[in-house]
Amino acid sequence: METGSVVLSAIGLVFVLEGLLYALFPSGMKRTVAKLLEMPDSKVRDVGLVAVAVGVFIVWLAK
Repeated sequence: METGSVVLSAIGLVFVLEGLLYALFPSGMKRTVAKLLEMPDSKVRDVGLVAVAVGVFIVWLAK
């Protein structure tokens, strides 16, 4: 598989999973976003960095 198609497939999968969360749990996602807006930027950044680290680890495990 070509690198470009792998990247596009990964991005598409992210959209599918994100869309499923909003489709299956709309009120829960609204609450989550409202809480996110109340968090300080530094905390949001820390959570984002942890998510990136977990994602890299999962991709590393899959290889």
